[in-house]
Amino acid sequence: MKDFNELVLSAKAVTIFKNVINDKGISALIELLQCDDTDKEYFLSWYSNFVSALYEQTDNLTEYINTLLQNDENIYVKQSAKGEVSPLLQKAVKYELELFEELSQLKCEDIKSICPVLVYLPEWKNSDLSVYNEYTTKIEAIRTTGYGIYATHRMFLYKDNEIIPVKYPDPQRLSQMSGYELERQKVIDNTMALIEGKPCNNVLLYGDAGSGKSSTIKAIVNEYWEMGLRLIEIKKNQLYSLPDVIEKLADNPLKFIIFIDDLSFSTNDSDFGALKAILEGGVAGKTDNLAIYATSNRRNLVKENFNDRNGDDIHLQDTIQEVMSLSARFGLKITFSKPNKDLYLSIVENLAMQYNISIAKDELAIQAEAFALRNGGRSPRTAKQFIEYLASKSE
Repeated sequence: MKDFNELVLSAKAVTIFKNVINDKGISALIELLQCDDTDKEYFLSWYSNFVSALYEQTDNLTEYINTLLQNDENIYVKQSAKGEVSPLLQKAVKYELELFEELSQLKCEDIKSICPVLVYLPEWKNSDLSVYNEYTTKIEAIRTTGYGIYATHRMFLYKDNEIIPVKYPDPQRLSQMSGYELERQKVIDNTMALIEGKPCNNVLLYGDAGSGKSSTIKAIVNEYWEMGLRLIEIKKNQLYSLPDVIEKLADNPLKFIIFIDDLSFSTNDSDFGALKAILEGGVAGKTDNLAIYATSNRRNLVKENFNDRNGDDIHLQDTIQEVMSLSARFGLKITFSKPNKDLYLSIVENLAMQYNISIAKDELAIQAEAFALRNGGRSPRTAKQFIEYLASKSE
């Protein structure tokens, strides 16, 4: 191991992993390495700062540094994602990773020996994990694991002009869903084409409320995120920001679903044109690493009145075509209709098995129909609410 002075000098020269070296915990550690035994108050202050920052995440220094490296977005990971890393950059990364390897193995005794004091100092652990090897392994698989926030999260929101990870995403899985298998398979096939880099369509899932349109999309992301699939939800009133979102994702090696839930417009809605331009014909078109998936209760996406068709527009047919043109720009349109009685009861029975509900089939059907009658009619959402109601009563 280098002496502490060499570690400090090497840390000050860090270029690629500048964000890591500026982390409050690591910067406090570097300050500690510059201490001597003449200023105990200075030493104790930085020791406290370092361990406080460490404890906010873990009590293991090796894991702390490994996490910082894994989540860091820098020029090296971006060039690695494109397969365009220069030899000079590769050499710089090698030397900086060797530095972090040494820092990750610093033990309490190493630091305490700098300035011995007669007070209790909180301690930390180290592990045999090689942060150097972990990082190089991550780079080799970067096209499916991603980097930065995309390496550790699968679903995101767009908020305040930033892409924000969802810490607790909807856990819905395909194995938990029943009914609509043909409809769902079309979405799965299109998504697999996106993941595999083949031509794919933008998708519109439309139909009755509670039929599983949004759940289908989220379940697909949960199923295939380890293959490099991610989801970013955009609200209707954020559609004007779509070009900015697409630009942020353009060079990312992962595949993205831009998810717009419950989409509909009024005929004079300014957001209408923003989405239409992205789907087809705009200067800022979508890139090959993403597709737009939208759900709606309206096939044509636009709320129409009789006045729209009998109004005073001189070119009435042109107006009607404009209204219908947006949904036509989705290459794949899939209908999720309200289930009939047989399908509804089949969904109820499958959910009952998942929740370990033991009720005679005929009795289950009678109760399920009565529940649907009281709660707006048959739908997969109603079926799930009914089974969760039964599960809550049995606890």
